Amino acid sequence: MLTILFIIVGLALLFDFINGFHDTANAIATSISTRALTPRFAVFYAAVLNFVGALYSSEVAKTVGGKVANPATIDNGVPIIIATLISAILWNLITWYFGIPSSSSHTLIGSLAGGVIAGAGTSSLNWSGFGEIILILVLSPIIAFATGFIIMWFIRRLILASGNHSRSKLNRTFRFFQILSAGLLSFSHGGNDAQKAMGIIVFGLVTLGYQSDMNVPLWVKICAATAMGLGTSIGGMRIIKTMSKKLIKIEPINGFASDLNSSLVIQISTHMGMPLSTTHVISSSIIGTGAVMRFYDVKWATVTKMVMTWIITIPISMLLAFILYKIIYLFFI
Repeated sequence: MLTILFIIVGLALLFDFINGFHDTANAIATSISTRALTPRFAVFYAAVLNFVGALYSSEVAKTVGGKVANPATIDNGVPIIIATLISAILWNLITWYFGIPSSSSHTLIGSLAGGVIAGAGTSSLNWSGFGEIILILVLSPIIAFATGFIIMWFIRRLILASGNHSRSKLNRTFRFFQILSAGLLSFSHGGNDAQKAMGIIVFGLVTLGYQSDMNVPLWVKICAATAMGLGTSIGGMRIIKTMSKKLIKIEPINGFASDLNSSLVIQISTHMGMPLSTTHVISSSIIGTGAVMRFYDVKWATVTKMVMTWIITIPISMLLAFILYKIIYLFFI
């Protein structure tokens, strides 16, 4: 059982590590694009604050570990967890390779649901809890787009009312603000995303009988925070290029507005204990703020491609985890 636990923890931390360099781009893409931060410093800055944010709370971990299915009553929990993590890792690597900012949250939740259905049947899936998580995942980018549009509109009105129309002065001012907003966004990202791996590890601990509740042990928090911080330190330039150049030309003003808006949405969700896609939230914020600046300059073809990836991630992850579970059970159980 100890060997199995090591395998589960190792896969969960590998997922968290990949999540770090896969989603790092989201938090620092705008500040790199506007040259508020150099790429090397931005990655280090994000890594440190991702680590700190990951230690902040554990409510999201409890949701991930207990709302999709009850690990205390589920059958074949070990192969389900292994299939879930391998599926999520594979999809993250595929989308990272092609530079597509997909959602680590979507693939993990979809993979867990697919693994549970394959190993324990549809009756073992907590459909209400699963549906609640899916609802947040669907609504959060819509909310981020709308609030990003409003915040950018408000900032633009303040600038016009102030009479300060010097582009170079505005850019210098907002580049400084971007240093702060990028840090807040990295902290927020760590506080929500690292908890997903924590939740899966706790799912495994309960399944194996090491604990009976969904509380996250300190060692799990430290391991997950470290894995995400290390992954973040590697960076993800493929996705940075998509986020910073292929959606819309980002200026310091809308870069700051995007980061600030994304941080607010992510922090609210984290305090509610709900996992969301930081990728979707940040992408939607960039599009929403950019639409205020230059609506017709938004590269809607890239947006469409991203949205299609978001839509297919959950069903593909469910199917992939389902197949992987059957393979694992057939050859290794």
